[in-house]
Amino acid sequence: MTGASFPVLTDLAIRVGPVLIFLIAITVVAEIADAAGVFEISGHWAARAGHGRTWLLWLLIVVLSCLSTIFLSLDTTAVLLTPVVIAVARQLGLNPLPFAMTTVWLANTASLALPVSNLTNLLALHRFSALGVGYLGYIHLALWPAMAAIAATVAVLAVIHLRDLRGRYHPEAPPAPHDRTLLIVAAWVCVALGPAFVSGITPAIPASAAALILVGTLLVRNRPMLRAVKVPWLIVLAVSVLFVVVDLALGHGLRELLASWVGAGTGPFDLLRVTAFGAGTANVVNNLPAYLALESVADNNPLRLMALLIGVNAGPLVTIWASLATILWRERCRRAGITISMSRFAWQGAACAIAATLAATLALTLA
Repeated sequence: MTGASFPVLTDLAIRVGPVLIFLIAITVVAEIADAAGVFEISGHWAARAGHGRTWLLWLLIVVLSCLSTIFLSLDTTAVLLTPVVIAVARQLGLNPLPFAMTTVWLANTASLALPVSNLTNLLALHRFSALGVGYLGYIHLALWPAMAAIAATVAVLAVIHLRDLRGRYHPEAPPAPHDRTLLIVAAWVCVALGPAFVSGITPAIPASAAALILVGTLLVRNRPMLRAVKVPWLIVLAVSVLFVVVDLALGHGLRELLASWVGAGTGPFDLLRVTAFGAGTANVVNNLPAYLALESVADNNPLRLMALLIGVNAGPLVTIWASLATILWRERCRRAGITISMSRFAWQGAACAIAATLAATLALTLA
């Protein structure tokens, strides 16, 4: 390894380190919150608040999915909320598929709102800062595109599943009992993360503090439960390797090739070109390497960088492997006995991806 390589690797480590710390911490928070019953209780509250109306229950699940994605990351929604909404739907005698599709689509399309909502957003913070757009600036820039992507997703879901969302249901059995102290602590920690994540503090700091509080509480209340908490070490390793591989490829001609494809303007069609290329690449290879590769040719302007995030966040809905959240979601659905054909997933996902990315990019150009 040449001496010139060390500064590059050091820069990568400084940039990636806080992102990986956040990923580990927020996963621990989500896992303990799930074990404490936060997601199960939330699902049953939604069922009761729906007052027997299927469409109202679905809208409450939409809100729950958005909140989970925005404040606890898209993987939390895909992995932990999905089995809850499937179980609740089955207990009520409803078709669980519309609810499962709601969680996976909103896990992706709602992940623009905050830097903590998606790893790609956290990775982009470094570039936004270099362009003079800080944490709060990111939130301001992403607000309307995020709202537009969510609205478009909800509209497409409503049209596709209109028949299943009609009718009524009977109140379900109450949720299983949980350790009340652990449940209260976990719920308040999750609530407190909301304002912490929009305060401008480096996300890894409040996420780590939350993880330590919940681990400490679990040590006191139910130490054996800690063994069930899964830390994503393989994902951390994979992300680290991806950074090095993509950085090497960019230094050996990939950057110039991508630049010729993506262009350099900031007009409406230029931004749409960046979004479309990001979405297409994400569906071919996965959104994380797609972002890592395209960032270097879209980071000359905040609008172009946000357009790229729209593509790699709201666009990877066509193939199962397009985002890690979708891969994890499919496994959870399989365990719950729900299957959806690849062709059906692809055409429905394409409809949502087109609507969400177009709406978000239009909102970006008008904001």
